[in-house]
Amino acid sequence: MAFGKLARRITTVGFDADDTLWENFTFYRSTEDRLAELLADYVEPGDLRRRLLEAERRNLGHYGFGIKGFTLSMIETAVDVSEGRVQASVIADIVAMGRDMLSHPIEPLPYAREAVEALAGRYRLVLITKGDLFHQERKLAQSGLGELFDGVEIVSDKNRQTYERIFRLHGDGAERALMVGNSLKSDVVPAIEAGGFGVLVPHEISWELEHADEPSDNPHYHRIADLGELAEIVDLLAEEH
Repeated sequence: MAFGKLARRITTVGFDADDTLWENFTFYRSTEDRLAELLADYVEPGDLRRRLLEAERRNLGHYGFGIKGFTLSMIETAVDVSEGRVQASVIADIVAMGRDMLSHPIEPLPYAREAVEALAGRYRLVLITKGDLFHQERKLAQSGLGELFDGVEIVSDKNRQTYERIFRLHGDGAERALMVGNSLKSDVVPAIEAGGFGVLVPHEISWELEHADEPSDNPHYHRIADLGELAEIVDLLAEEH
């Protein structure tokens, strides 16, 4: 497979998956709404969201990212807000909600396939996503995009070292790579810190634990409205010297 001229400034493009190529966080929000209904006798919805977020933050180091950890955090929160009085039937409902999330059909975001297809064959494409290995592999298979990527990396976290390692393994180093995603904290900022480029494609809903300041003054940072703008900006950056 050809990847363009060796003199190109960018030879490798990394893609985030959840909320970049397909919907993800909207399912978390709708599940939180269902959880609030189940626990309405114990806590107000706003307080429930706050306490659930606190549980998720505490548990990231234990369970990692993904629906399984989220489900355990929901159970912990239900026990906490009810002071241990929550019924077993409610716990069973929470487990069922987590299972429903795991089996939810993939819903591609606008221009996802077009963006990947436009870059495939001209750049090395690497999918870089956090979360549960089995679930992320299933989503990629259902998306129909898997054959377009030259590499897939499912990681426990995304930081500067993550991008240095992945872009060294799959490309010509982070300094000749670009990462595109919906999260400043996970996709954009650490890729830039590693020496590469970062392109933010915002999702309408963002997780509070993924907040980071926008590096607006950094020339390696770019923001686009949707993936329909991606191929053009990658080509422009690749040819700049």
